[in-house]
Amino acid sequence: MNQKWFLRKHEDGSTFGPVQFEQITRWAAAAQVAPHDTLSSDGQTWTKAPMLPQLGMDWLVELTSEHYYGPTTLGALREFIRLGEIDGEAVVINTCDGIRRQIREMPDLWETAQSGADENQFQIQLDDPVGPGVAKMSVRLQERIRDLEQTLQEERRALADSQKRYDDLERKYQDLLLRDLS
Repeated sequence: MNQKWFLRKHEDGSTFGPVQFEQITRWAAAAQVAPHDTLSSDGQTWTKAPMLPQLGMDWLVELTSEHYYGPTTLGALREFIRLGEIDGEAVVINTCDGIRRQIREMPDLWETAQSGADENQFQIQLDDPVGPGVAKMSVRLQERIRDLEQTLQEERRALADSQKRYDDLERKYQDLLLRDLS
């Protein structure tokens, strides 16, 4: 991990680096590395960030019973709490052991995030390279999912209506052909 690394943001393709892997680790802990971001040590071969165990991206946030955000780091969870994107009722899953728990059941995480006690833990150093912005777990994600599901239902209805009209026209066409042949 001593070589220089690059971070490519999934949302806009921007690339950060080259930096030491330790810097990438700090970015991940500060919620600056999102689950779909990729990393490379050579600028050619890219790996999704959660695939590197050294980043500790071991947590999923349950948005609904079928939708999740992550995997992400404990530091990112702290940042999401601080930003108000998740609260104590949010359910998280440790991907290493499969245990589900509410954020408030994790006092080290919940209480330090609420009190801001670890605010200086990831303090920017003067010589730190400019990094990506904080990844946001959009609270509007659930609304977006509902909108997409509704759009999908509407498209399926439109497709079914079109298929019915097509079948009706096909029958009329066949009837006309039979009548002309008779």
